[in-house]
Amino acid sequence: MGNPLKLIAWLVLPIVGLVLVGAIAWWALGALFHVVGYLVLGAVVVGGGALVYRKVRRSIGPGTRTRRRIEAAAETYRMRKND
Repeated sequence: MGNPLKLIAWLVLPIVGLVLVGAIAWWALGALFHVVGYLVLGAVVVGGGALVYRKVRRSIGPGTRTRRRIEAAAETYRMRKND
């Protein structure tokens, strides 16, 4: 009576152990990939924001066409406001 139970235990327990270890590994890797994904997404957003900021700052910097147009519009507004 003891032998069949030992046989079943020796066959089933390693399989159950492998399933449990696989489930834990799956959960851990999923959590790790989520964290890495959020880090990559954050880096892309911050990098994109910095790129846009630099381009906008350069496009309205002193001496650019956009800066001259802004100053001309402001001067026109001040002249009309004083009338």
